[in-house]
Amino acid sequence: MPRRHMHVTDAAEAPLRAALHDLRVRLEIPDHFPPTAQAEAESAARAPRIPAGDGEVATEHTLHDATDLPLFTIDPPGSRDLDQAMFLSRRSNGGFRVHYAIADIASFVTPGGALDAEAHHRVTTLYFPDERIPLHPTVLSEGAASLLPDQDRPAVLWQLDLDADGALTVASVRRALVRSRAKLDYAGVQRVLDNGTAEEPLALLRAIGLRREELEVARGAISLNVPEQEIVQHAGSYTLEYRAPLPAYGWNSQISLLTGMAAAELMLASGTGILRTLPTAPDGSVARLRLTAQALGVDWPHHTSYAALIRTLDPRRATHAAFLLECTALLRGAGYSVFDGTAPPASAAVHAAVAAPYAHTTAPLRRLVDRYTSELCLAASAGRGPSDWVRGALRNLPHEMETGTQRANQVERACVDLVEAALLRDRVGDTFEALVVDRQVDDPTQGIVHLCEPAVIGRVAAPPDGPALPLGHRIEVRLAEAEPGREPVLFTPA
Repeated sequence: MPRRHMHVTDAAEAPLRAALHDLRVRLEIPDHFPPTAQAEAESAARAPRIPAGDGEVATEHTLHDATDLPLFTIDPPGSRDLDQAMFLSRRSNGGFRVHYAIADIASFVTPGGALDAEAHHRVTTLYFPDERIPLHPTVLSEGAASLLPDQDRPAVLWQLDLDADGALTVASVRRALVRSRAKLDYAGVQRVLDNGTAEEPLALLRAIGLRREELEVARGAISLNVPEQEIVQHAGSYTLEYRAPLPAYGWNSQISLLTGMAAAELMLASGTGILRTLPTAPDGSVARLRLTAQALGVDWPHHTSYAALIRTLDPRRATHAAFLLECTALLRGAGYSVFDGTAPPASAAVHAAVAAPYAHTTAPLRRLVDRYTSELCLAASAGRGPSDWVRGALRNLPHEMETGTQRANQVERACVDLVEAALLRDRVGDTFEALVVDRQVDDPTQGIVHLCEPAVIGRVAAPPDGPALPLGHRIEVRLAEAEPGREPVLFTPA
């Protein structure tokens, strides 16, 4: 999913739609699925082929029936590509039980078919401020495979038993037929949790989420509550502001993170799998962040670790929001690691931000690798080897995912550049207060500034014979260029 979320309000959508359409054309983003892939999807939507292992095919009638579980989903309003549904309960020993259903897209995609080939070409859903370009045709991703309410759906169903502190004790996974009862959104969930009217299955989201956050702190993990950049209308014009994620978003993410950690451990125990990995950030990167924190007025005591500092920040504060966005630089270098036959050593299996082994498994409608992770975990949980089509795809998956992630990052950067330029186009020549958050090593007159207001990050270039940019300090800058669809916005020191 994108690191820099950008949300376009209805009011701002119309004037930007043409520019965003032109961007998709320029980046050669597909606007439709090949006819053969679309036809496969429509056929599969009518009659899914549910893998049963060893090349066999199950049916909805032979699946484990878990439709009695009153599952619910939590997603942004209007979402229809619903990957996950959950049911939370207490155990008699004082712990908790998490039932987590994951959309079973493998029941709708035939290995080696046209739809499979197109998914391997697209790799991820692409996010633009005004629309999504889906990984799978919407007849599946927003229809037959999506965990929409009041519909029977094939799913990969996890059962995760936790102790009273929220630590995982037992994990298992199987295919099942499920039926979600309610489609909830974050604001509504937060409201009923805050006013105490949530029924227990939903109320436990807070209880489990808080315990999992405490365990995260104990591991030394890093959790970034990166705010959205939202386009809002003010007095007939538009500007960019930050919108902080709600606590319910973080608690929901903890359930997904728990499942990804359980998936990693299950695959490691079986000897075959694919992990999401991230190396530890180099000391130099953290040192540069300290300068940024100083410029933003973020108090970072020398005895406080980076992971501990992050948890003290409030993304509702503009300076903290700006710093959190800069912190995403430490997430660079993430990749995928495949093993088959021998599990990697512990040092090579850990995701530095999670501070534990971790796997992508909870978003198969929007990310290619998750389909394979589910299959590997199902095989491991059943005590058998993975199917040939799964094992055969493992070798190429890291490269495919890297290519797809680079494309998604390119889209993300281009969208941010375009929207910022569009909103500042009429303010060329105006001055702004800004923070120098980065500068080039080989040319310290060139760098990056973060405006104090509006929520814009842009290039800054001083004259070649001018002084070096004061990294970590506030300066006045003048907007020199803002042309949507060309280069990112450019500032010069005022």
